[in-house]
Formats: sequence, C-alpha cells, structure tokens
Amino acid sequence: MKINTPTMENRMIIPMPPEAEGKMLLHSCCAPCSGEVIEAMAKCGLDITIYFYNPNIHPREEYDLRKEENIRFAEKLDIPFIDADYDTTNWFSRVKGMEFEPERGKRCTECFDMRFERTALYAHENGFPMFTSCLAISRWKDANQINGCGQRAAARYEGLSYWDYNWRKSGGSSRMLEISKRENFYQQEYCGCVYSLRDTNQWRVSNGRDKIELGIHYYGTDTESHG
Repeated sequence: MKINTPTMENRMIIPMPPEAEGKMLLHSCCAPCSGEVIEAMAKCGLDITIYFYNPNIHPREEYDLRKEENIRFAEKLDIPFIDADYDTTNWFSRVKGMEFEPERGKRCTECFDMRFERTALYAHENGFPMFTSCLAISRWKDANQINGCGQRAAARYEGLSYWDYNWRKSGGSSRMLEISKRENFYQQEYCGCVYSLRDTNQWRVSNGRDKIELGIHYYGTDTESHG
C-alpha cells in the first residue's frame, strides 16, 4: 500500500510482524487515533483494512461524527472501511452494574473486550491472521489494559494474533497530532461513552468550565482533546 502524505517522508520503517502475512485488520475508534497508526503500517508495507466497531460511543450524533471522519480519511487513502453494527443495547448490557467505575477501570476492560471480540471474529471469518487497534496510542488510555484485551480476543481463534505494538514511541504521539491538524479531524473531548461524557461534564462544571458541545472543535483550530 502506497500512501503519499507529508508525514510519510523520513519516517522510520517499523518491522512488519511476520504473523500478519502482509495484511492487517485495524480496529479503529476514530480518525485522530488511527491516522498515525495507518501511516506507520502503510510505511512498513502492510495491506490495511479498517474495522469500525464502537457501540460505546454516545450519543448517536457523536458516533456519526467520529465515524464519518474515519470514513473520510479512509476514502482519501483508498483503504477499505468496514462499518460494523452500532448495537448499543448489547454494550449497555455488557457494562451493566459498572456505571460508576472510573475510566481505565473494569468497565473499560469490558468495553475493550466487547469491541475486540467482534473484531477478532471478523478477522477469523475473513482471512486476517492478525489484528491490532489504534486505541493504545491515546495518552488517556492504559496500553497494557488494551493489549491484554486484544490478546484475549485473539486467543479465541486458532491462528489469529493481536499486534501489541507501542504506537506512542519514536514520535508516534506527536505525529498523531500533526496528522490530525493537517487533516482538520474532528476533535472529541471525551472518551466516548455516556459515562465518560457524564464524568467529563461534571469535572468541567466543578472547575468553572462549560459542558462539552458536540461537533464544535476541530484540530488545527483548537488544542484541547481527549484523543
């Protein structure tokens, strides 16, 4: 896969995992987190397919904003994009009783498990020997928690692996922001779920700030984000 963008030049080539056999299914949560990961994988020669399965994102308006930005970037780079179900009922059932767990707690583990289980199933049914996720590039996330969920999901199927590459290292975090500003990606201000939105708004109000407004901020014009 050949991608020509300013951030592709002079980029270090990361070793391609041999288990991938040249192709990778990428679980993507949003365009800002996936931009750097897509370019890094393309640079090392992987054939990428994006899998968007994020029924945790609330409300639907926010979900659509994040999905459409991801589709826009995928189409620009001619990368296949799989739009999976928005089965919120299933998500709420999975996290029932965890409504007041802190971020990075067991509710997040359950959320990652659910999304990666579906990603692993798609990989298994469609001939992908390996999948990965861009979730761990975010400074707000626990990479060990995410990688554990990915490995657990992959273990459900013989011959399937999860790539737990550290996307933050070697300048990955700074390039993530550079790409987001270049592409003017939508800039989310909370992790995604209704409980994250609730807790973020409570924190903002207690600190004299306005509640989150959806669809307002875009990289390149604002600097604050939860990506």
